[in-house]
Amino acid sequence: MEERELNELMLQRQNKLKKLSLSGINPYKSKFERTHCISEIILAHKDIQPSENTNEKVTIAGRITALRKHGKASFATINDVSEKIQLYLAVDKLGEKRYGFFTDLDIGDWVGVSGSVFKTRRGELSIAIEDFELLSKSLRPLPEKWHGLKDVETRHRQRYIDLIVNPEVKELFLTRNRIMVFIRRFLDEKGFLEVETPMLQLIPGGATARPFVTHHNTLDIDLYLRIAPELYLKRLIVGGLERVYELNRNFRNEGMSARHNPEFTMLEVYQAYADYEDMMELTRQLISSAAKEACGSAIIEYEGKKLDFENGWQEYTMLEAIEEFAGLKLSFEMKLEELKKVAEQHHVEVENGFGKGKIIAEVFEKLVEGKLVQPTFIKDYPIEITPLAKQHRDNPNLTERFELIVAGREIANAFSELINPLEQRERFEQQLDEDDEEAQRIDEDFLRALEYGMPPTGGLGIGIDRLVMLLTNSHSIQEVIFFPQMRPENRV
Repeated sequence: MEERELNELMLQRQNKLKKLSLSGINPYKSKFERTHCISEIILAHKDIQPSENTNEKVTIAGRITALRKHGKASFATINDVSEKIQLYLAVDKLGEKRYGFFTDLDIGDWVGVSGSVFKTRRGELSIAIEDFELLSKSLRPLPEKWHGLKDVETRHRQRYIDLIVNPEVKELFLTRNRIMVFIRRFLDEKGFLEVETPMLQLIPGGATARPFVTHHNTLDIDLYLRIAPELYLKRLIVGGLERVYELNRNFRNEGMSARHNPEFTMLEVYQAYADYEDMMELTRQLISSAAKEACGSAIIEYEGKKLDFENGWQEYTMLEAIEEFAGLKLSFEMKLEELKKVAEQHHVEVENGFGKGKIIAEVFEKLVEGKLVQPTFIKDYPIEITPLAKQHRDNPNLTERFELIVAGREIANAFSELINPLEQRERFEQQLDEDDEEAQRIDEDFLRALEYGMPPTGGLGIGIDRLVMLLTNSHSIQEVIFFPQMRPENRV
């Protein structure tokens, strides 16, 4: 819509608003009592026949999304959060003045209506209006003459419009909500306790990422928005809470892409007396069940590929996956220079200071990860890149860690947690780099907690936004977050 046309339409609506106010009509009501949501009416009357009038009186409310004027009888459509329904208006029912008032309303206005339910000769379930109220006057017309909104940036920036004009977007976020509700129910039924941990932290820990920093005026100290809740959740395991989880918001001051938003949602789960194999089974159960809940089946389609969360699960060690999918037989017995040479031959960038484990992990990420389509557990990660996981019981170069890769993307990450406080301190010190904003920092209180004794524990993290992307066939993380971070709007 051109700016001039938009301004003219807005001026027309503002003039209508003035007339309403001058005539003593409040265009912005405080409350409205309704008897039904639209979906309830549709469900209750799905079997009535064309031309049948139920004489049942209902009161509903919603936004006008269509208005078709036909002399002394007109039709409108209103939507609420649940559904849409047709309204029938007749002069002989409402009178000339009230009829004219309604037909002078605009697309986008909110109304409350009362009337009887019937079905038209063409089989359209409708409400014959007997009374109505204007609840809220819309001053800005819906985009593109109300036929939808396609511009991606506008959709993400103005999600409220996206929800109004694109019904599939509202359904996507309702699906996201069902997934979240299901996850809570799934874990609650297994005896896990939902908890909350601080978002403002003195030391950002639990992951390798650049934090956002803020300042607390009263304490006169810098604080950090959490990059992960891990170290606080482990403190609760130390305290004797044997099964805990948090559906949390994390913040990482890093780049944005189709897979990354600076603010995102994670599920973290910790279970005493368990290891990463137990977390693997928990992950299988949770994700396959979530797929059934969201999609009606554990076999779904994503970006044109069928993903099987019932029987399609695969499992490799990182070294096995590199051999299987990249044709490279790597090992920690190889010299560092040999590994560097292999990496360079396959255009894998190696930075100064990379050890054997880091090089192997980079080779996996660049040459293998994108080839993993079906749900695949990659386990036994190099100790060099995993400072919070327990050393592998059979190989000191590795940790008991897995990542779940689906459609080339990491969805989950899990450890047999490192519970030895002396080894944990040593790992932190090895990782410490004052010039690296993303390096792990030494959290002395966390180490003190470990010194009181932590039982064997399995920990699991699942990226909720990425999981929702999979289960709704969405191709960008911005599609599954109501209000993704964006550059400031350039408004003149």
